[in-house]
Amino acid sequence: MRDLRLLPKAHLHVHLESTVRPQTVREWGGPPEPEGPFASFREFADQRARVRELLRTPEQFRRVALEFCQDEAAQGTRYAEVTFTAASHGERVGAPEMPLEAVLDGLAEGRRYGIECRVLLDHSRRRPVERLWQTFELATRYDEVIGIGLAGDENHPLAPFAEVLDAARGAGLHLVHHAGEAAGPASIREALGLGHSERLGHGIRVLDDPALVDEVRERGVPLEVCPTSNVLLGLVPTLAAHPLPRLRAAGLVVTINTDGETALAGEYARLREVFGFTDAELAELAVAGAEASFAPSQVKAQIAAGVAAWLSHP
Repeated sequence: MRDLRLLPKAHLHVHLESTVRPQTVREWGGPPEPEGPFASFREFADQRARVRELLRTPEQFRRVALEFCQDEAAQGTRYAEVTFTAASHGERVGAPEMPLEAVLDGLAEGRRYGIECRVLLDHSRRRPVERLWQTFELATRYDEVIGIGLAGDENHPLAPFAEVLDAARGAGLHLVHHAGEAAGPASIREALGLGHSERLGHGIRVLDDPALVDEVRERGVPLEVCPTSNVLLGLVPTLAAHPLPRLRAAGLVVTINTDGETALAGEYARLREVFGFTDAELAELAVAGAEASFAPSQVKAQIAAGVAAWLSHP
């Protein structure tokens, strides 16, 4: 079988704070990784919050970004749009720009591993609108930041943030929101409408509404699917029960991602093992990820050419 670490990939849904190496977390005195699935989304969020609180200095933020690049490149990732909660960190450490600038420094140094990264800034739906304005301001000041999005508990509506999202769209920023993960089709409709979302973070609950499936398919809105993460967060009972095959059968644009909870080549390997996906199907998913990205056209073309070369050499 072809080595999936050599399959060129784009990674579109990965939270930087979830990728901190367990060894690095231990070195900084942080909590151990849970051995099994989280009992709830709240338990997951609380554990990740404890990891985020470890990050206080420029050196730490830069190190996490650099290690991210090294680890992703080893998985065959050639382009990544990594999500980072910059305004929250800046507020917590009392230095609004420092966390993002340190992360950007680390990602720039990480190019030596053969990976190109851009940044999406996220904001929890549970947090104040004022902080999203801060996120918007940060996003407009750094060329490496290409967009913003709402994350967190999808039962909290996007409506309070509408003015900021309109401003972001007007400023030429990309918008990508979490929707249809823990909440149902209504969250997807809100993300696509009021939220101007160009992709759907997760989006697996689209299948609950056949009319919405038709709309998402016709509009060609890509889904950032994170199969193993959905299992770890208790949203899907097992990987074998994951709706991924049904999403593809419905003609939706599906991309494969990790949420930061697993390694990307391992995610592809599990699709091969659990669903019996052929190398041609896995290559198709890799190309879909590149095409759904906000990467320059030449980067998309390079990944597509690399995928074709991988497929042509057993």
